[in-house]
Amino acid sequence: MTTKLVSKTLKVIPVIALKAKEDPNCKFTSLAHLLTDDFLKECFRELKRRKSPGIDGVTVNEYDEQLDENLADLVARLKAKQYKPQPVLRVYIPKPNGDKRPLGIPAVEDKIVQMALKKILEAIFEQDFIDTSYGFRPNRSCHDALKKIDKIIMNAPVNFVVDMDISKFFDTVDHKQLMECLRQRIVDPSLLQLISRFLKSGIMEEGVYCETDQGTPQGGVLSPVLANVYLHYALDLWFETEVIPQLTGYAQLVRYADDFVVCFEKEAEARAFGVALRQRMGEFGLTISEEKSKILEFGRCTCQRARKYGIKCETFDFLGFTHFCDKTRRGKFKLGRKTSRKKFRQKITDMNIWLKSIRNLVELK
Repeated sequence: MTTKLVSKTLKVIPVIALKAKEDPNCKFTSLAHLLTDDFLKECFRELKRRKSPGIDGVTVNEYDEQLDENLADLVARLKAKQYKPQPVLRVYIPKPNGDKRPLGIPAVEDKIVQMALKKILEAIFEQDFIDTSYGFRPNRSCHDALKKIDKIIMNAPVNFVVDMDISKFFDTVDHKQLMECLRQRIVDPSLLQLISRFLKSGIMEEGVYCETDQGTPQGGVLSPVLANVYLHYALDLWFETEVIPQLTGYAQLVRYADDFVVCFEKEAEARAFGVALRQRMGEFGLTISEEKSKILEFGRCTCQRARKYGIKCETFDFLGFTHFCDKTRRGKFKLGRKTSRKKFRQKITDMNIWLKSIRNLVELK
């Protein structure tokens, strides 16, 4: 039986997490030295081998052929501050409405460094993140977010739901603001410079290089963590410390990445929040998509009133599901949920793409 060696950095990360938890005001001054050969090798082992290569054409398997040499060279460049992430290769995948969604593919080497940064950032900022956020966090999932929505609407005095959409969030994150958010906990100039280089690494599309002066790195594991850090300060913490104390009725936020809903007891407070939210997002360089956002009457009382007057209740979409007012066999209120039309169309599109990709590989009988 072989014994798996654990890098010193992986042993240190829980210590960093504990320090961050015990001292909310602690700012970490020395983190870049954690990017060692052994730690990066651990990160490399977590990469998916079937993923497409970046602009350098190097696959995970090819990088693995001379792994020790490649990592030694990578660490040397990191220490000398000569490492520079390659531009992300941009490709497009079809969307349900016929448009195409851009997808970024980083080089293998950059994926390794991103994975390492992700682990370090998570160790620190997971201690600060609020329970209202569920997306791309350890031991949390979209199912947990959906269960939370169900629990809130079924048990709390909810009468209104604020369903807001941030327009092109991942493409419009302000770099200066994001770095300021990171500085709330990290003041290691080397690590911050490394993250900044990823933000500004650019995009390669059909052989043409495009600079990136805003947005998070596309296609890598670092982007969701940076997004959570950004929205922690832009939305979650603001809602918890500034919005809720001013309310007289119940309110609860549930967020999964940039997708979120807020449940309110009182209509006036729901609408006031909608106005304040637009201003708050503007302060962070973000815009609310008006055509995709709404404030709707929703909940147990709404359902009872709708039945009494023969009115149809409004619905809202969250995490690929349409939520609606429903009733049990005994006629009691319950939260209904079904796959949204948009999500269903995406499934059909994905299936068609898959069928086209294999039709020349399948022998018809």
